[in-house]
Amino acid sequence: MTVLLFTVGVLIVAVGIAVSIALHEVGHLVPAKLFGVRVPQYMVGFGKTVWSFKRGETEYGFKALPLGGYVSMIGMYPPATVPAGRPGAGEEVVRQSSTGMFQQLADDARKAAAEQLQPGDENRMFYKLPVWKRIIIMLGGPLMNLLIACALIAVLVSGFGTVQSTTRVSEVYQCVVSDAEQAQRAEAGQEACQPGDPEAPAFAAGLRPGDVVTSIDGVPVRLWDWDRLTERIRAGAGQETAITYERDGREVTGTITPLLTERPALDINGRAVVAPDGTVETVQVGFVGMGSEQLLMTLPVTEVPGLVGQNVRAVADVVLDLPARMAAVARAAFTDAPRDVNGPMSVVGVGRIAGEVSAMEEIPLQNRFSTLLGLIASLNVALFVFNLIPLLPLDGGHIAGALWEALRRGFAKLFRRRDPGPVDIAKLLPLTYVVAAMLLGMGVLLIYADIVKPVQLF
Repeated sequence: MTVLLFTVGVLIVAVGIAVSIALHEVGHLVPAKLFGVRVPQYMVGFGKTVWSFKRGETEYGFKALPLGGYVSMIGMYPPATVPAGRPGAGEEVVRQSSTGMFQQLADDARKAAAEQLQPGDENRMFYKLPVWKRIIIMLGGPLMNLLIACALIAVLVSGFGTVQSTTRVSEVYQCVVSDAEQAQRAEAGQEACQPGDPEAPAFAAGLRPGDVVTSIDGVPVRLWDWDRLTERIRAGAGQETAITYERDGREVTGTITPLLTERPALDINGRAVVAPDGTVETVQVGFVGMGSEQLLMTLPVTEVPGLVGQNVRAVADVVLDLPARMAAVARAAFTDAPRDVNGPMSVVGVGRIAGEVSAMEEIPLQNRFSTLLGLIASLNVALFVFNLIPLLPLDGGHIAGALWEALRRGFAKLFRRRDPGPVDIAKLLPLTYVVAAMLLGMGVLLIYADIVKPVQLF
């Protein structure tokens, strides 16, 4: 039974990824057709075609390697020409050919693109569209992934509900004692708090388990706003701060003064930040000595944009720090160094986690399914952010090229200079191949690491 449940979990996430990829390409396909670009192919996967059908002028199908997808559009590369004469002259001259390797790559790409042209395609080529239309087409894919993430997170938090750290107090420390002192007292069989120990700020303020904090420093906090409450406390070290809480249906007001202490550094998700050597990073912040009660609860749909934004920022932080993150993955894969639970994973790692979640029979089926939805939502957020990186062959590279074209044409018009023409992204093919090779290498490394030293979440 465990093996079957594991397999079902992997299949659910695999299908979710495939559908996400297919819809990503739909995000490119629909605006391209609306703007009149001829689209010869819409394919999910790469390599040899497994199954396809043709409707109108487009072939739709699946290919053997399910590693992504693509939409083939006519006129992605402009011809090897430059405007000549003054603006409006309408004259063109062919660029001088070169035998250089990089130039040859660009020429080969243009030649292959030209072979797809048919009579009537003259005004249906991608590069002839206005810049804003090209940006909409290239943004369509990532935005589709963002919409999928929003829908799944809405179902997750407003339908199934998620476990939230709430402002209901679960425990209150009576005193503030260092970890080393606590360990010594526990070893000696002594009480955790001794006469003369300083009172913890929460205990001194009158807070007790079961109280629900409703405002801090005059700012209202909702039941699920524990993170906001924590931010205020951590930033208010040494400052006397107003606090309001409910106890047995009545409102109590008071003041609390957080102590400046060394606590674990937290990431955007509220998790401790682990350094590459496996140690937990620390910072000097305010501390009051109380814990949060965990509750399974649904949130209003209005909370979805904030949660999606939080996920986007978390993924963006990983992408901005990707070289260091990949170095940590390599260290973990080939040495005894621990694997960072907040680091990048391959689809193999995600699939393994999905299988493990699905096989946990001690967890209610509803909770397991909602966790799988959360995984698929997180993958769509990752696809959204990653595809916006301004490097070819990613969508962000095409968007950057279109923006650069608009900028230089705008300057040319402002200073009454010759129209520089469309940006020749074929010249960037060598860089594209380098980026593609790096992405392939990263994928291989992540898959290897997820096999030999997988991320342990449970």
